[in-house]
Amino acid sequence: MALNDITTAAPAASLFRVACSSCNLRELCLPVDLSDAEMHRLELLSHRKRNYASGDYLYRSGDSFKSLYAIRSGSFKTRILHEDGREQVTGFVMPGEIIGLEAISTDIHTCEAVAMETGEVCELPFSKLEELGREIPSLQRHLHKIMSREIVRDQGIMLLLGSMRAEERLAAFLLNLSQRNAAHGMSSTQLTLRMSRLDIGSYLGLKLETVSRAFSRFQDDGLIRVKARSIEILALPRLREMMGKT
Repeated sequence: MALNDITTAAPAASLFRVACSSCNLRELCLPVDLSDAEMHRLELLSHRKRNYASGDYLYRSGDSFKSLYAIRSGSFKTRILHEDGREQVTGFVMPGEIIGLEAISTDIHTCEAVAMETGEVCELPFSKLEELGREIPSLQRHLHKIMSREIVRDQGIMLLLGSMRAEERLAAFLLNLSQRNAAHGMSSTQLTLRMSRLDIGSYLGLKLETVSRAFSRFQDDGLIRVKARSIEILALPRLREMMGKT
C-alpha cells in the first residue's frame, strides 16, 4: 500500500551540496553495494539539493518529466485535481523515498507533488540516471526494485479502497506508516502525522467525519493515543490482527 495551478512554484533559493556517501539516507534510497568510484559518479549526478517550504510544489500535473527526486527530509503528498475542483490525494512520500516515478511511461507528470512541511530534496536527472544505470548494473537493479515496489503499493491501494471497512482502512494506513518509520530507523509506535485528517480521508476514500470517528474509536478501544498530530500505537498486534496479520 502506498501509504503515490499551472506554473511550478519556485523552491527556496538555497542550493547546496551534500555528498551521497555521507548522507544518512544512503541505505534507503541508494544501492548499498556501490564502490567508492561509482558513488562518486552518482554524487556528481545528484548535485542539485533544494529546500522546500510547506505548500511548495515539487512539480505539477502536466509538467514535463525530467527528474526523479529523493526526499532527504520533510514529506510530500501527491494529488490529482479533478475538473470540478475536488482534490484526490494519491500518496504520501517520506524521507529516503523516491518521488516522480509515475511520469516515466508518459514523460508527463500526471499528478502534483506538494510539500507538507519544510524539507530537502535531491534531484536526479532521469536521462543521466538511466545512462549511469546501464554502466552500473546494481544501480539499475535498484531502480527496478523501486519501480516494482510502487506497483505493489498501487495494488495495495486498489485492495484498500475496494474491500475494506473504514476501521480496516485506517488500521492499514497506520500500519503502513509504522513500517515505513521502522525502515527509516525511527519508532514503529510513535508516529507524527504530517498530513491532515482531510488528506487521510481523501487518500483512504473516506469522509472527514468517518476518519475522525475511526480515530476516536481506536483511542476508546485502547489501540492508539492521540495528541494533536502525534499518534502513539498502544496495541500494534491488535492492529495487525484487524488486517489478518500476525
